Amino acid sequence: MKIEIMPETEDDYEQITRLHTVAFNGGNEAELVEKLRKTPLYVSNLSLVAKYKNKIIGHVLFYPIKIDSGKRKCHSLALAPISVLPDFQRRGVGSRLIKKGLEEASRLGFKSVIVLGHAEYYPRFGFETANKFGISASFDVPSNVFFAMELVKNGLKNCSGTVEYPEEFKDV
Repeated sequence: MKIEIMPETEDDYEQITRLHTVAFNGGNEAELVEKLRKTPLYVSNLSLVAKYKNKIIGHVLFYPIKIDSGKRKCHSLALAPISVLPDFQRRGVGSRLIKKGLEEASRLGFKSVIVLGHAEYYPRFGFETANKFGISASFDVPSNVFFAMELVKNGLKNCSGTVEYPEEFKDV
């Protein structure tokens, strides 16, 4: 199966909205992506689509966030949301999107990524529980599903604290 991974374009927006709506059985993820695109922090190269026969079958968004220790704030990225059409799940599409996004984030100079997700899935990419770095969420979440990853050595050194998600994330 030949899949292309590339940054989204404006022509992709409608298909991405449908994708998230289908993949999440409604949910607020499609609305989240639309809201984040309108913010000044949105980085178009960190919103990637997977295309198969010119149809979008997957999408991932990495979005700038901060980790607040109370004394200083460190910049990081949130990996959220990610979705793949049900018929294409378990075929490596999500993995390819994540790997390409991590490569691009590193290329753009980001030092770390934070994600809330499945305990069995994210460690395969190098994510570790965020509490290992002294990082916590601003809401209640089990520690085994809240992860952090350094994109460069010591990318989270002196960056302990609470993750600050933008207002747009509050409805998800």
